Amino acid sequence: MALVGPTIDRAVKFLRPRQDAKGGWSTQEPGITALVVTALLRSGQVPPGDPMVTRAFKYLEGFIGAKGGLSEAPHANYSTSIALVAFQQANVNGRYNRVIKAGQDFLKSMQWDESEGKPRDDAFYGGAGYGGSNSRPDLSNTAFFMEALRDTGLPADDPNLQKALVFVSRCQNLKSEFNDQAWAGKINDGGFIYTAAQGGSSIAGKEANGGLRSYASMTYAGLKSMIYAGLAREDPRVKAALTYITRHYSLEENLGLGQQGLYYYYHTFAKTMSVLETPTITDAAGVSHDWRAELVAALAKRQQADGSWVNPADRFMEGDPNLVTAYALLALAYTRPQTKGS
Repeated sequence: MALVGPTIDRAVKFLRPRQDAKGGWSTQEPGITALVVTALLRSGQVPPGDPMVTRAFKYLEGFIGAKGGLSEAPHANYSTSIALVAFQQANVNGRYNRVIKAGQDFLKSMQWDESEGKPRDDAFYGGAGYGGSNSRPDLSNTAFFMEALRDTGLPADDPNLQKALVFVSRCQNLKSEFNDQAWAGKINDGGFIYTAAQGGSSIAGKEANGGLRSYASMTYAGLKSMIYAGLAREDPRVKAALTYITRHYSLEENLGLGQQGLYYYYHTFAKTMSVLETPTITDAAGVSHDWRAELVAALAKRQQADGSWVNPADRFMEGDPNLVTAYALLALAYTRPQTKGS
């Protein structure tokens, strides 16, 4: 764990001079700036009053519209979800209370439910997409949505989080009373897919029998979301997800996608493990892993000489070193006990 401090130091030094004149990073997508500023704040090396942070929040506030939230951003739900976590991280003396409350209300309005003509038996129900009236819900955006609401103080039994749980449960490869989709029992490994909407879809593809393949990053996102919605370890959905991750534990790949989305996976893995509040994970062979130490080592060996990370398997925008370095820095923050559950 001695690697953590120097690895974080180099990452912060990389990101600091890459802030542009607008106050953001990779400013074609404000969600990236929100991820970067959250990562910098959680690094423990950049305080909320740092001029760099002030400029970043001024940039993000420029996307706040009359509806609340970053409604003027290209992907309003995605950007608002991530930005709310950033605002919460910098909410000293209630400075951003009003922004956070308006953002919560905006996110709730973006969720697919009865108000958009989607009853509980519709596969869109409870989910959230990137933003916009035609934005198909998916597990990644729904996980960010749930994280934003929980990290800004809403309880697990909040009605919108419980609606989201319906969608999340339908994204799990688990035939049960909670997943009524036709493909639910065809693989039945407890892992998760990208979306249950529109007949279901997995970026990892499908089997000949129509089963939709689970993959690691969405499984950790699904498990984290279920915990955020108040499910206990004894719940069959949680038990099935835990079985999947112990059978397929790896920090060398995003299982199901290989190297694609690896840094999104590292970030989601770290957040989920911190929420689980477990120091170790035992794999299918009975080997116990200190996930924090192993994650630090995996990231340290992949860090570039300039302090950045970038994914040669450039999918999901992981060719952008600003985004990927933010993911890595957030993952490292969760390896520190004092950030657990933050």
